[in-house]
Amino acid sequence: MSDVRVIIQRDSEREERVVTTGTTAADLFQGERSVVAARVAGQLKDLAYQPADGDEIEPVDITSPDGLDILRHSTAHVMAQAVQELFPEAKLGIGPPIRDGFYYDFDVETPFQPDDLKRIEKKMQEIQKRGQKFARRAVTDEAAREELADEPYKLELIGLKGSAAEAAEGASAEVGAGELTIYDNLDAKTGELCWKDLCRGPHLPSTRAIPAFKLMRSAGAYWRGSEKNPMLQRIYGTAWPSKDELKAHLEFLAEAEKRDHRKLGAELDLFSIPEELGSGLAVFHPKGGVIRRVMEDYSRRRHEESDYEFVNTPHISKANLFETSGHLPHYAESMFPPMEFEGQDYYLKAMNCPMHNLIFRARGRSYRELPLRLFEFGTVYRYEKSGVVHGMTRARGFTQDDSHIYCTKEQMADELDNLLTFVLNLLRDYGLSDFYLELSTRDDSPKFVGEPEEWEEATEELRKAAEKQGLELVMDPGGAAYYGPKISVQAKDAIGRTWQMSTIQVDFQQPKRFNLEYTAADGSRQQPVMIHRALFGSIERFFAVLLEHYAGAFPAWLAPVQAVGIPIGDAHVPYLKEFAAQAKAKGLRMEVDASSDRMQKKIRNAQKSKVPFMIIVGDEDVANGAVSFRYRDGSQKNGIPRDEALAEIVDAVERRIQV
Repeated sequence: MSDVRVIIQRDSEREERVVTTGTTAADLFQGERSVVAARVAGQLKDLAYQPADGDEIEPVDITSPDGLDILRHSTAHVMAQAVQELFPEAKLGIGPPIRDGFYYDFDVETPFQPDDLKRIEKKMQEIQKRGQKFARRAVTDEAAREELADEPYKLELIGLKGSAAEAAEGASAEVGAGELTIYDNLDAKTGELCWKDLCRGPHLPSTRAIPAFKLMRSAGAYWRGSEKNPMLQRIYGTAWPSKDELKAHLEFLAEAEKRDHRKLGAELDLFSIPEELGSGLAVFHPKGGVIRRVMEDYSRRRHEESDYEFVNTPHISKANLFETSGHLPHYAESMFPPMEFEGQDYYLKAMNCPMHNLIFRARGRSYRELPLRLFEFGTVYRYEKSGVVHGMTRARGFTQDDSHIYCTKEQMADELDNLLTFVLNLLRDYGLSDFYLELSTRDDSPKFVGEPEEWEEATEELRKAAEKQGLELVMDPGGAAYYGPKISVQAKDAIGRTWQMSTIQVDFQQPKRFNLEYTAADGSRQQPVMIHRALFGSIERFFAVLLEHYAGAFPAWLAPVQAVGIPIGDAHVPYLKEFAAQAKAKGLRMEVDASSDRMQKKIRNAQKSKVPFMIIVGDEDVANGAVSFRYRDGSQKNGIPRDEALAEIVDAVERRIQV
């Protein structure tokens, strides 16, 4: 047998080995149980891959992003096998890995029930213990069609080969632009075929290499994400490199469920999404309205201090406006269908920037007016598919705290620097402090408009502004808006989840499309640079993020009720009402619980409502002109003079601290 020279690449270390022909990647990493695949020339390969002479091979650890995807996709195959063993009539859809887990879609006559998931999980455990081998084989299109003749959805994917990734979310896990491959699940002892699936791979060497998994839930999902296609049944699961990591993930999910803004919104009577209005359209109740007003008022004040000018624009516009801006050619699928009126099409606005351009263009502008910072709480409407709408974090109607800054090219660098500082400081005021920045750039896609030189200039200025903040900067190639690059602020919440918050985008294109000009110092007509900026993203989404971040226990400045008075007996109600009047005179939001409930019930009600301060009053307090504090953590402070008590609440509000 001839020898083969290979190079093992581990981070910056390179090791040359000479091995015999037929050696597999598994042989190269023998004894390294955490290695589940290999990367060769940038391509992921199964451990059964036999290196060619000169190959550079990098081990893929199960804990790496690629390793986790391979683990989860392999587990999805095991789940699909289990489903078809239990439900032989089930037809296979798509089963890709996703963040923290996987799913698989099935066409079945009856939706899956919780008991079905228990049976499927038990069957998966049996398959896992059998140690079936995942074996890859290449097939022609014709052979694949013959083998999968009973799987109509797989046949459709074969017909979409090369464009399947765009045609169906997750399809790239099954069909690429190159050769088709099928993965066989083979009996570990006999080599007998147990199950097979169309798949690009790679996979774990065997089902026994799956350390820990759990099925989570089932839901309906349209085939290829279109309401025009059949409704399939999707089963979600999760898989991890160890049982401890699975346990930690499940505990995290339980905590996240407690913090779900939809659940807390109902429990705390903050907002609702009535069926009569439609999915993704929320109404704020009085208490939620208080929080929203405080958020908006504080934001307005900070913007006024930074020389923003407030504008207002309508909710609909003629179609021509969005043709000019470029949104209809590039963004139409995210806009609601047009309304015909007086022979013209009108659209609900999906963004505020075109209307702000009209304000800039309404009269002549001088360089002395720049930077011109326009700001609006503008309600917009986006046609989000039903499968992605999620409470207020992904809504169809929402209000953006939208700003568009018009400046000269010479002003752009300072404006971006100051703008990013302003954004981060304001987010910190609301209690978020753990950030990194993401810089989204263009790629070769035809969706991007404008000259490459303009993009390079805008991208470089954004990069410089980002680096000045001293935060981690992550690149996002191809993630830019069609008209320009952007920085997005990514913030971690109290339980470590990352949320995209503010975005800042540089735009040379819309000023061109709208013929925006200003008179320069030399009298020439120049085109301004346009900077798009949404600080919260949307008020609804930011509200939801804060609600989950604080688990409903807002700091006193944001709490809808900052203090509630709890009398020990009815005789103490007048004293508390007097105290509440003093509190309201200082701008505090205080209520007195004068209901017939017993004191302990009133305390429990205040705790459930997550009120920051409970003001308890009895005979001794009245006699001494004092009150007693009970805090959210159950601790208590007695006999505080009224003025001191009011000062403590006012201080907590003014300093925006948590209590």
